[in-house]
Amino acid sequence: MEYLNLKALVASIVYSLLGILILVVSFFIIEKITPQVLWKEILEKNNTALAIVAAAFMLAVAIIISAAIHG
Repeated sequence: MEYLNLKALVASIVYSLLGILILVVSFFIIEKITPQVLWKEILEKNNTALAIVAAAFMLAVAIIISAAIHG
């Protein structure tokens, strides 16, 4: 009986890091194509609506990435 499947563990770590990398890259792409700087709008101007849109974008991309990795 094997408690730790090393191949599955390495695959999980690689896919997790790949998913995080894709999420960060996609956020920076959205940051570049929007007219204002998102972080400045959210933090300095307290734009709650933009914060909700950014969070929804991150969740949507995360769901798409997890579905693509999971199959």
